[in-house]
Amino acid sequence: MISVEGLAVEFSGTTLFSDVSFVINETDKIALMGKNGAGKSTMLKILAGVNKPNRGNVNAPKGSVIAYLPQHLLTKDDASVFEETSKAFQEIFTMKDQIEALNNELTTRTDYESDEYMKIIEQVSELSEQFYSMEEINYEAEVEKVLFGLGFLREDFTRSTSEFSGGWRMRIELAKILLQKPDLILLDEPTNHMDIDSIEWLEDFLVNNAKAVVVISHDRAFVDNITTRTIEITTGRIYDYKAKYSHYLELRQERREQQQRQFDDQQKYISDTQDFIDRFKGTYSKTNQVQSRVKMLEKLDIVEVDEIDSSALKLRFAPAIRSGNYPVVVNELTKKYGNHTVFEKASLSIERGEKVAFVGKNGEGKSTMIKAIMKEIDFTGSMEIGHKVQIGYFAQNQAALLDESLSVFDTIDEIAVGDIRTKIRDILGAFMFGGDSSAKKVKVLSGGERTRLAMIKLLLEPVNVLILDEPTNHLDMKTKDIIKDALRNFDGTLILVSHDRDFLDGLATKVFEFGNKRVKEHFEDVKGFLAKKKMESLSEIEKR
Repeated sequence: MISVEGLAVEFSGTTLFSDVSFVINETDKIALMGKNGAGKSTMLKILAGVNKPNRGNVNAPKGSVIAYLPQHLLTKDDASVFEETSKAFQEIFTMKDQIEALNNELTTRTDYESDEYMKIIEQVSELSEQFYSMEEINYEAEVEKVLFGLGFLREDFTRSTSEFSGGWRMRIELAKILLQKPDLILLDEPTNHMDIDSIEWLEDFLVNNAKAVVVISHDRAFVDNITTRTIEITTGRIYDYKAKYSHYLELRQERREQQQRQFDDQQKYISDTQDFIDRFKGTYSKTNQVQSRVKMLEKLDIVEVDEIDSSALKLRFAPAIRSGNYPVVVNELTKKYGNHTVFEKASLSIERGEKVAFVGKNGEGKSTMIKAIMKEIDFTGSMEIGHKVQIGYFAQNQAALLDESLSVFDTIDEIAVGDIRTKIRDILGAFMFGGDSSAKKVKVLSGGERTRLAMIKLLLEPVNVLILDEPTNHLDMKTKDIIKDALRNFDGTLILVSHDRDFLDGLATKVFEFGNKRVKEHFEDVKGFLAKKKMESLSEIEKR
């Protein structure tokens, strides 16, 4: 059991949270929630021992292992994927080497009666007892199992970590954490850069193999599937719910409604009392009653209503001309990189107004197909773009194309037309560019901030075919809901590449599955596709 007692954090005179206390039990699966800037990542860093609070303590039993996966991290480039992942067992390997070294020293020494010789025997005994008390593990098999689960292929095992993107390096670090079997796992946005299969594997691992877990995530389905407790940070304090995320939302709404009723009742009482004081403050016979009521008001603790984002910003895409009946038609398209075939003789057609999802493991060709549609790569086969098609494209590197000399506000002001110009600051606020942030230059923005700005820019351009490649990374749930609502009302054609099932649910009505060098069309929505896919996976396991 890990206890948090009286934590307080202050930045530049502003209190992030104060006098926060809670307990993490041995098998708790906790979602740490709150709006951006509430202090979620700060809390995780304090639990991990990376940051120190201004006041308060985190107490853990002696020997407890706490493992932390931050949102942004790079592994070193001095090893292969398999070697780097195997470092999870470095402490055990070091202990084994120490035992061997001490035993060798005992065989070469002849001072059998000396104090030093006896000390070495004691060291060997202590280390050996600790080493042999550990459960016997096939380390290589464990490393393979976790790497496969997180989406790596066998040929990846010998590749240097330097060959992989930041997202894949994050998976390597996650693999090391999972293999250590810590007492507490702290995860900050672990599902960014993961495909659906890897997320499902991680869910299963955390539910069935991990001990205690605290996770920050904007993937609503992921949080709901793994957590049974929700801790919300709001207005400098916490609320602790013994409920999964979806139930927590209902309980939070009930709590705020109750607070509002108490606040309204108290305000009426204050108003009535003040009226009595004002009416009788000069009346001799009522002097004691007036003074009594004045003191009551002075001692009154005002009921606080927790902050709630009541903004109802509605984004609407700029109107565009109508495209032809089939904006995208692909016929027997093949793409190879050297000897590696991404897909072969793939065919698909997308009708005007359809909203489709490209799903499949990473590396199976989803982004490659989009690059083919955008004519960014060579291929064999045919690719027809329909009549009067205007494509808006959001790629994962879209942020790099922004003009760094402009401010955040000017970037959007340049392209906004019509009534939307009066709502620029509201839109920027919804995407976490409120207040002075809108005056920042693009060149000083972080990668996540640039991604959000590029998304706003795309939403305001007049297009009739919208292609979004992993659009929800770095976006919080409120922002994703705003975008999702806008996409539902988009009357053009939508192609989505995303691992975010909650985002796809109710948005994409057809699924194209990429895998085994093929593209397979499914006429179900995402929920139906996943249900069918699980059945197929079970049959494959039984056959094996």
